[in-house]
Amino acid sequence: MSSKNKNKTPSPLLGGEGRGEGESQITNSNNIAISVQSLSKCYQIYEKPNDRLKQSLYPRLQRLIGKPAKQYHREFWALKNVSFEIEKGETVGIIGCNGSGKSTLLQLICGTLTPTNGAIQVNGRVGALLELGAGFNPEFTGRENVYMNASIFGLTEAEIDAKYKDIVAFADVGDFINLPVRTYSSGMYVRLAFAVIAHVNADILIIDEALAVGDAIFVQKCMRFIRNFQEHGTLLFVSHNSQAVLDICNKALWLNKSELQEIGDAKEICRSYAAFIHGSLNREYEVKKGGENKKFVRYEDTTTNKGVASKTNNLLVKERIDGVLPNKIEVFKFDPKASWWGKGGAEITNVSLEDISGRQLTEIQGGEEIQLIITCRAKELLRHPIIGFVFRNHRGLEIFADNTFLFCQEPPPPVMFPEEEFKATFRLTLPFFGTGDYAIGAAVADGTPEKFIQHHRVDDALFFKVHSSHVVYGVIGLPIKECSIHKNGNHS
Repeated sequence: MSSKNKNKTPSPLLGGEGRGEGESQITNSNNIAISVQSLSKCYQIYEKPNDRLKQSLYPRLQRLIGKPAKQYHREFWALKNVSFEIEKGETVGIIGCNGSGKSTLLQLICGTLTPTNGAIQVNGRVGALLELGAGFNPEFTGRENVYMNASIFGLTEAEIDAKYKDIVAFADVGDFINLPVRTYSSGMYVRLAFAVIAHVNADILIIDEALAVGDAIFVQKCMRFIRNFQEHGTLLFVSHNSQAVLDICNKALWLNKSELQEIGDAKEICRSYAAFIHGSLNREYEVKKGGENKKFVRYEDTTTNKGVASKTNNLLVKERIDGVLPNKIEVFKFDPKASWWGKGGAEITNVSLEDISGRQLTEIQGGEEIQLIITCRAKELLRHPIIGFVFRNHRGLEIFADNTFLFCQEPPPPVMFPEEEFKATFRLTLPFFGTGDYAIGAAVADGTPEKFIQHHRVDDALFFKVHSSHVVYGVIGLPIKECSIHKNGNHS
């Protein structure tokens, strides 16, 4: 995915030709699914109905008699000069506050709106699930809407006949399929609409917050479809939920006040968006950003610097698998230059893992009791310091988190002096992790969980890599103390 402007030739929604009124043109590329160049959309807002008539007549007359043309409307730019490219097979999340232009952008890509300026190229068949009930006639039955909606996506009647039973089974609306859709609940609307786009053989799938109204069973069914679709198709996914974006998307695009704010790796974009939201809620101070994308930094490979989890831990597990560690984990060094954001009234100076005797760990296994140490330094007065952590997977998806506020039986002492050092110690039983890369995020704040100032948040404070694991299902495994099978009663 790129935001570079290139000269290209626009093409329409279902292939072939171009859309847009921009002077620049877009060239074809075999690997580009969607290309947008200098895209803008402006709406004319009229204060009174007769101003619309004045706007259609008076400016022409004024120009004819040599006077400056007067505007009888004000302009609202829903989208301003947005440019980017999405490659085939990419999954891209689109985030931003309400009114930032997300839905407008999707409608322009789908062709349901015409751009004021700029050009769009879409290569392939698009399946779009935008606003609730879009493309449905409320007076038609579910069956009639299936045929109408699928035909809009380019399917012939014979193709719809062949897919109809599968569509109805996916939607699972029962006898409502023969009733007008005006009798449907919002969830049933989405069921039927998603069922159609899941069977139109789309190359590009666009989803705009539609899954938010589905029940848990249907959402899981949709997520299975999306996972399968990602193996061969291009997906645009709009959501206010950053965790959903991180779960589904590798790339993200952030719109702010109708303009493209940032585009790139989903973790980095969601991090920037989180900092922006915190700053919007706390306008009395500036939210700063610093550091750089963190890399894995190994400890020196010496016996004096290598800590290993206590051999007395998890003996049962070790014996069961004949001495092979069930969850071999390598811990990397804390990087003080890691990317961060916050007010800056305090900073995290170190994050480390230790065994219960206080020895720093660089190689551990899941299931044992450890200590997570987060060390901070004050730069200003902190009346109610809070220190927290979060474990994330390689996509940035949160696995579990906690902070000191709920666990401190008494309010923590204020940190009174600049350069004063303080730290939090979390003693916990480490779960088992599946193989892969993980990160521990850390943050120091001042206040309460309901109202706080985020001073220093480092999302990738400490990396660790799981080289081997017995975890097969789920995100993590629990250290089970005992497991057995037995029969009750006596049988001859």
